[in-house]
Amino acid sequence: MSGHNKWANIKQRKTAQDAKKSNMFSKISREIILVARKGGGNPETNAALRAIIEKARSYNMPKDNIERSIKRGTGEIEGVTFEELTYEGYGPGGVAMILDVATDNKNRTVSEIRKIFSKLGGNLGEAGCVGWMFEKKGYIAVDASKYTEDQIMEIAIELGADDVKKEDDVIEIYTSPENFLSVLDGLKARGIEVQNSEIARFAQNTIKLEKDKALTLLKLIDELEAHDDVQSVASNADIDDSVYEEFANS
Repeated sequence: MSGHNKWANIKQRKTAQDAKKSNMFSKISREIILVARKGGGNPETNAALRAIIEKARSYNMPKDNIERSIKRGTGEIEGVTFEELTYEGYGPGGVAMILDVATDNKNRTVSEIRKIFSKLGGNLGEAGCVGWMFEKKGYIAVDASKYTEDQIMEIAIELGADDVKKEDDVIEIYTSPENFLSVLDGLKARGIEVQNSEIARFAQNTIKLEKDKALTLLKLIDELEAHDDVQSVASNADIDDSVYEEFANS
């Protein structure tokens, strides 16, 4: 979604509370279980697992939680079997939305998500209705008060990044999913402090939303992300900075 870093900052404010942290740890745990089940429990040979571990560390998830989730994924510890799903639909103002989900009960999950959409002016669509509007990219955020855009751009492009741009007080680095870890590792090896890093979905084109619809969309996204089964939410909305701030402070 447009304003990815602003939304990430809002989420970080909200996850400062213990209940929100617990919810985030649960979501990350599911991600670890799924990628460990697919590619094994060794982060040196499973790049997707290493990316999720980096994300877990950025949220200060305890090491024991990470290791336990890996063992559940590899079958060393028994646990719930999760299924990966993608839901697509529309939010207020007709914006496109796509959700990544991990659930142990597909029927329950889709029913609950449909209710959240309906309550806040959206609706679920058919598979493939909006997925083509999004692409997965690696995203790395660096504090712009500590480095210049030119400084980071020179290093990041050399490491294989696709694009670098300054957005407010953050320098944003975009990579292909394949180059994400090599760019992230390269930045850290050069002593660059990373604020946030993840592989996420980004809209190829955006729709400008007026204030009322934008606030409703942010409420919708917030409720969806609060659902235990929803791993990530992306939209193609273009939202003014002032609306993000109003929502963050509400």
